[in-house]
Amino acid sequence: MTTPTEAILESISDGVFTVDLQWRVTSFNRAAEQITGIPREEAIGRLCSEVFRSSMCQEECALRHSLKTGKPIIGKSGYIINADGVRIPISVSTAVLRDHEGRVIGGAETFRDLSEIETLRQALEGRFRVGDLISRSPLMQRVFDVLPAIASSPSTVLILGETGTGKELVARTIHALSPRKKGPFVAVNCGALPDTLLESELFGYKAGSFTGAVKDKPGRFTLAKGGTLFLDEIAEVSPALQVRLLRVLQERTFEPLGATRTEKADVRIIVATNKDLAQQMHQGAFREDLYYRVNVVRVELPPLRRRKEDIPLLVEGFVDRFNRLQGRSIDGVTPEALSLLMAHDWPGNVRELENVIERAFIMCREGLIGIEHLPEELTAQPPVTSVSNAGIKNALQVLEIETIQKALRENHYNRLATARQLGIHKSTLFRKIKRLGIALPQKDGRSKGRYLGL
Repeated sequence: MTTPTEAILESISDGVFTVDLQWRVTSFNRAAEQITGIPREEAIGRLCSEVFRSSMCQEECALRHSLKTGKPIIGKSGYIINADGVRIPISVSTAVLRDHEGRVIGGAETFRDLSEIETLRQALEGRFRVGDLISRSPLMQRVFDVLPAIASSPSTVLILGETGTGKELVARTIHALSPRKKGPFVAVNCGALPDTLLESELFGYKAGSFTGAVKDKPGRFTLAKGGTLFLDEIAEVSPALQVRLLRVLQERTFEPLGATRTEKADVRIIVATNKDLAQQMHQGAFREDLYYRVNVVRVELPPLRRRKEDIPLLVEGFVDRFNRLQGRSIDGVTPEALSLLMAHDWPGNVRELENVIERAFIMCREGLIGIEHLPEELTAQPPVTSVSNAGIKNALQVLEIETIQKALRENHYNRLATARQLGIHKSTLFRKIKRLGIALPQKDGRSKGRYLGL
């Protein structure tokens, strides 16, 4: 006859099982069967590690920890491999089993299938992610919207942005989304090599073409065959080498140094610069014909100071990455530290933020990254607002006010133009202005006689 306790265990949606002190399964409820795909009669009597094939088995076993310390664990995340070989994300809670005399006789574990939650999380994350790029900023969302179309075309791409904004990451994303994704991605920093070396690096050379050339060396155009060649700092290329690059873009052929015949340039070319290439052209430092060849499709990356709403997202990503690389378990950053990160102007952009988090990993051994783990150039300035009570929400609200005020000034307080720049509807902008208490001048930027009113 089924007891009330057994009836309850059979009716709940969480998987429940128990083990003895030899780690053999002694009970296995209906939900455990459904989640794992393993019948109860097959599970009972087997080692729990054989049944679950979990990421938390052995050293990370939550149940082992509870039996060792006598303390329960609540909601630890991990995954199991079900009977079909599918990875199932779960959350685990554990407890120690004792007999009526208080002696430990085994352990109990409940686990919840998080597959639907994980699917939802990935769907939401997909709204802010393209390839390895991640952003919530309306400015970056515009970039995200056009990247798939750019990737599918064979056209040359010009990426503009300050140092550290992630130009190479955008180039790699375009390559990864393109029909050439199975081919190589080859990057060249044109500003890091003198002109003579850069020419041989790009086009290669034949044996005997100069003193020391004892054998053929393929250039980057050859190494990138069937894939993408990324030319960073294109503005640093000399006028003489610009002529050779122009020919490659026009005729899709090139000649290695010392060669007697041309070779086909079967590559997609992406170039990038942190300079105003149009201004360089007008000053005579960059060839006009080459400018129009590389400026077929242009992607402009905003600096981090113009998309500060991305800072919490980027910080979370960097913390996760360094945890994986260094085998650490840093939990994140404190609200006070995040406030300082939000207040900084980030002249080095995303790369500078990454370096700050990497340094904080050296200073912080466990727990949360605090103000004391940040470099002096950040801690020397006061935070924009105190977030000790309201936390991240207050920091983001201050940032939202600053972003809207800046956009209003840039558009001469024309609300429609401001809403377009921010990537939101005009009525949404009105509500935000009212809710945040943003002061407006009497006249807007649409005409001399129109007055603002909400």
